[in-house]
Amino acid sequence: MNHALSYHNGGEDLHRETLILGEGGVVCDRRLDTPINPPIYLSTSTCVDTLDELKQLHAEQGYSYIRTRNPNRNMLSELISYLEGGEQSLVFSSGMAAITTALTAFVKAGDHILSDDTLYGETMQFINDILPTYGVETTMVDFTDIEAVKAAIRPNTKAVYSEVVTNPTIKVIDVAAVAEVAHSVGARYIVDNTFTTSYAVKPLSLGADVVANSLTKFYNGHSDVCAGSVTGDEESVHIIWDRQKLVGGILDPFSAYMCQRGMRTLDARLALQNKNAVALAKALSECPYVEKVLHPSLDSHPQRAVAKKEFKDGVYGAMLSFYMPEDWAKINQFMERLRVPHYAMTLGGYRTSLSYPIISSHAGVPKEEREAIGITDGMMRVSVGMENTEDLVKDFLQALEVFKK
Repeated sequence: MNHALSYHNGGEDLHRETLILGEGGVVCDRRLDTPINPPIYLSTSTCVDTLDELKQLHAEQGYSYIRTRNPNRNMLSELISYLEGGEQSLVFSSGMAAITTALTAFVKAGDHILSDDTLYGETMQFINDILPTYGVETTMVDFTDIEAVKAAIRPNTKAVYSEVVTNPTIKVIDVAAVAEVAHSVGARYIVDNTFTTSYAVKPLSLGADVVANSLTKFYNGHSDVCAGSVTGDEESVHIIWDRQKLVGGILDPFSAYMCQRGMRTLDARLALQNKNAVALAKALSECPYVEKVLHPSLDSHPQRAVAKKEFKDGVYGAMLSFYMPEDWAKINQFMERLRVPHYAMTLGGYRTSLSYPIISSHAGVPKEEREAIGITDGMMRVSVGMENTEDLVKDFLQALEVFKK
């Protein structure tokens, strides 16, 4: 028994004020080593009896302090590594913590980052507004134009960054082609897989070096955890871990436990959500009140060929966007008529949700910049849920009748 955790060994002469701090600190039952569900390890530290034991703990990279390692984070990391097909993973307090830590881990003043020109709005702000203040050069180009990527790469490019499917314009990036360009100058290619998850595509198998995910979204799937992750080869992840230790964007044990629990149903959830997304995209594309629908399952999608090559057969993600007439009052009426979906400042939950990018994900992006990449006042982003397909489609179509003249 570890003396540091109990006073049972020679504690008879200790007083109440001392004993109340240590009694009940240890449960001795070997069956607790094999629980059907993992426990939550909330302790911020583990205790040792000697300096020799402390040296051994550090040598084994054991659980000494919660900011560096925690069993619940490690269990979640192992699950993510399996799903994404990477050697190691780290989990973070949010998707943005994962993305920003990964980006800054590989660059210093004088280095260059090349990214796609359509990203989650706050990722765009970080790349365009924050990194240059630390002397990092940044360039954004359309990654669906591989010649533009080749033209923009530089000898000092140390990181290349994109999403698999862009938020909210639903462009599909040819990960293998971009990876080849990145590696031509020795840059690491970091890919955000949040919209698609490993259920649809594994970017590491296509040449990406690091995959980032907002676990808050589809991976957890229950809209009750904020978390992020990075996955990659051992060397890359260790570099990011060194940065994470100092920046401190670690995930708390309870959230790690909740996220891992949510991920157990990932494939079952996404099978339904992807099926619904395909049906809804088709119905909206045939609706006379919808100007355009963006979903990789549609033959009209600009990167349809890339999607068919890159994704698992018939799995194109549960995210879509569509365009309505730019009529604020009618869009409000449309939302009021909806019964099944709801508006939410997030995505990836088991219920269908809407987001209006110009006042949510891209509210901080200047109007001329967002319109240049297709984010107009008529765009609505949809995160498709697990509802009955007929209920979902009928509800959207009846609500869109507000645009009937």
